[in-house]
Amino acid sequence: MSEPLIYELSSPGRTGAILPEPDVPEFELPAELLRKELPLPEVSQIDVTRHFTRLSQRNMSIDTTLYPLGSCTMKYNPRINEDVARLQGFAMLHPLQDAKSAQGAMRLMCQLQMFLAEIVGFAAVSLQPAAGAHGELTGILMMRAYHRDRGDHKRTRMLIPDSAHGTNPASSAMAGLQVVEIPSDSRGNVDLDALRAHLDDSVCGLMITNPNTLGMFEEHIEEVVRLVHAAGGLVYGDGANMNALLGIAKPGEIGFDVMQYNLHKTFSTPHGGGGPGSGPVAVAERLADFLPGPIARVKPGSENGDGTNGQPLYEWHMPSKSIGRMRAFWGNFGMLVRAYTYIRVHGEEGLRAVSQNAVLNANYIQARIKHIYPVPQGERHCMHEFVAQGKFADAPGIRALDIAKRLMDYKFHPPTNYFPLIVPEALMIEPTETESKETLDSFVDALLAIAAEARNTPEIVKEAPHTAPMRRLDEVRAAKELVLCCRLDTVG
Repeated sequence: MSEPLIYELSSPGRTGAILPEPDVPEFELPAELLRKELPLPEVSQIDVTRHFTRLSQRNMSIDTTLYPLGSCTMKYNPRINEDVARLQGFAMLHPLQDAKSAQGAMRLMCQLQMFLAEIVGFAAVSLQPAAGAHGELTGILMMRAYHRDRGDHKRTRMLIPDSAHGTNPASSAMAGLQVVEIPSDSRGNVDLDALRAHLDDSVCGLMITNPNTLGMFEEHIEEVVRLVHAAGGLVYGDGANMNALLGIAKPGEIGFDVMQYNLHKTFSTPHGGGGPGSGPVAVAERLADFLPGPIARVKPGSENGDGTNGQPLYEWHMPSKSIGRMRAFWGNFGMLVRAYTYIRVHGEEGLRAVSQNAVLNANYIQARIKHIYPVPQGERHCMHEFVAQGKFADAPGIRALDIAKRLMDYKFHPPTNYFPLIVPEALMIEPTETESKETLDSFVDALLAIAAEARNTPEIVKEAPHTAPMRRLDEVRAAKELVLCCRLDTVG
């Protein structure tokens, strides 16, 4: 028999909270905003606590298991980040405070901008974008503004390799640009001949993910940048995979003009759940005036300590040709604090070790499974992730989705499925640097065991998961017919 749900425990008069006396005048709620047809459960505090604790125990999370989601960099979030973000001076800030009463926060933002610029070799950074894809849109709007400022209005095409991050085409289209796909060559690089064929004076630029979504570092990246610049275009670097390059390579020094960071991927701020993200953008010198603002900076003339405690005075600054605000307030400030803490704790050598270990872990898994799971670029060393194929010649009925579902029975979260689209039955695996060799071996053993099951007892794989709270769902139907409250024993 299944456990009772929170609505079933409701009883009139029960309450789970004791509210303090209000410190503001009481008012009746507007009648037009009240819904009589929405009865809320009346339950005790212990019932609420047990209900949500049980739900949390049914979830997989980075605190309980390996999360090998390729392209997502689901690394451990160090608890010191949470401690610092909860310091009262940071946590209790109000969006409408003036600059004079938020100097500590502005100092942190200013230093974080400098850290991020140094790590990737760019001239300037804005913390405005609220997510990675938001940062993509921001970067593209700056590229467009740069060309228009020079009177070059016919640059309306964005070239995007088929190995780029999945949101790149959507971000370009949102900015009003025509998307042109560039194919990959046999080694997983941008096809240089195809690139040359599309370069003309209508190209706004190239959006490229490096390392790309195949987990490969572009072997001809300097030539790619040179060709695009020679045609008058700009190069946008998708920074989603920066976890492979920390302390090793700087996109700005390679010649990129703009790049977004995903702080939740590279710098360990919480990932997912619809919560606040952060996607700062970094630019080369020629795009610095187009950055969105306001940007925290040291007030000119106060460098020697005109602020409190002998510190410089910080102010908000809007670049001279700024594309404007990308949002109103800094509601995700806690994410900036967490990323700042992560960088300060690791330092230069620690950040380099992050990438070295991320690359080592990915190559270790690839080397152990590629003789069983086809890896299209298996002859090359991968970077922080790689793409295997969830299919076997001698088990034709098994697909990547079956393998992903079966991994749940082995207590592992599945890797990314069916992305990138250029690899049939893709399993995109990224272990990150935070996993031990023992965990990696357990994950590999599970993959190898599933491969054996696919050949010998395929029905076990096809019908997985067997131990999850719910069995395999009709995912297409579930997306179309949402059921937000259900009894677990009635779900097949």
